[in-house]
Amino acid sequence: MSQRSCHDGVARGYSIGMTPITTTDALIEFCERLAKAPFITVDTEFMRETTYWPKLCLIQAASATDAAIIDPLAEDMDLEPFLDLLRDESIIKVFHAARQDVEIFNRLGAMPKPMFDTQVAAMAAGFGDQVSYEALVRQMLRQELDKGSRFTDWARRPLSDAQLTYALGDVTHLAALYPKLRDRLQKEGRLDWVMSEMGALTDPALYDTTPENAWKRLKPKKFSAKYLAAFVAVAVWRERAAQERDQPRGRILKDEGIDEIAVQAPTDPDAFNRLRSVPKGFGGSRLGLELAAELKRVLADPEAHAPKLERPAHSQPAPPSVVELLKVLLKAKSDNAGVATKLIANVADLEKIAIDDNADVEAMKGWRRQLFGEDALKLKKGEIALVLNGSRVEVVEIEG
Repeated sequence: MSQRSCHDGVARGYSIGMTPITTTDALIEFCERLAKAPFITVDTEFMRETTYWPKLCLIQAASATDAAIIDPLAEDMDLEPFLDLLRDESIIKVFHAARQDVEIFNRLGAMPKPMFDTQVAAMAAGFGDQVSYEALVRQMLRQELDKGSRFTDWARRPLSDAQLTYALGDVTHLAALYPKLRDRLQKEGRLDWVMSEMGALTDPALYDTTPENAWKRLKPKKFSAKYLAAFVAVAVWRERAAQERDQPRGRILKDEGIDEIAVQAPTDPDAFNRLRSVPKGFGGSRLGLELAAELKRVLADPEAHAPKLERPAHSQPAPPSVVELLKVLLKAKSDNAGVATKLIANVADLEKIAIDDNADVEAMKGWRRQLFGEDALKLKKGEIALVLNGSRVEVVEIEG
């Protein structure tokens, strides 16, 4: 493996392997070095535009002093040495915008724990909602990233030096970012906030691809047994078809098609061709025949196949004026604390708080309640007011 002390676009001070690791023996050697580090940074390059399952094309990994690119497409490559590192709970795994990377590793049986996501950390450290990796590097490290290789076909071999440099730079700069972000959050008493968010990102349920659970990610609009039986059947059928054919869900059937089919409940293949959200010619295709047969089966006894869902109680909509006040309070609290509003609450949370003081939302739990939730309740009760001080909104107590 050729070693270079530094390379354009890659952080300095590294033992860099610009030639990708293509053998299991070389991977074992690299992982043995990383295993001594308190943290490693990880990134992946993958393709999934035309597939259901992401095709893992590269893995980049670094410690504070060592970095390399792993080629999972290399013949006879066994990734287990690296997957073991991800499973090692004595090593912190650092990602930026981790969800898709974690999805890949979870499917390989290696949920990376403990984990630190610098995008979530940046939201708690005052860098706004979903700050980009380039912007974070620019602001914290005072470096510009060359993104010229962003749209590379990562499955192609060989990759150029420019492409490899681009890929490796993601983890070497990440290794410089992590200690700075961690120390900043620790100093501000917010490191625990970020680590509590990591629990959600490493929850296997977030990455569940069991076809029978596919409908739970969607929002049924009706509650009759006939509609729900059809809705669930179509969602399960689509998930299974997408997995078996390794195609994106939307190429099989759009989300709106699931609802339309559940409403119309067609059991004749020709009936599909009269629906607006179903692909042209779907009824006469093999997929159409399969789905028609499945619908006919479940609609013969809808009660037996419909999930038991609680019909939402009919309640008054949230008072718009209260929601608007809560939005102003949220923005003020966010600005004053230097925390992204998105990390604290969303509009749906505010609507629930406007209606119910005991709303079961994250904004009313833990650090979010201390930062925002308690004052949200005080604002509703008239115990605090919002006043404009120049261009800044401030919260003031109202004396009884």
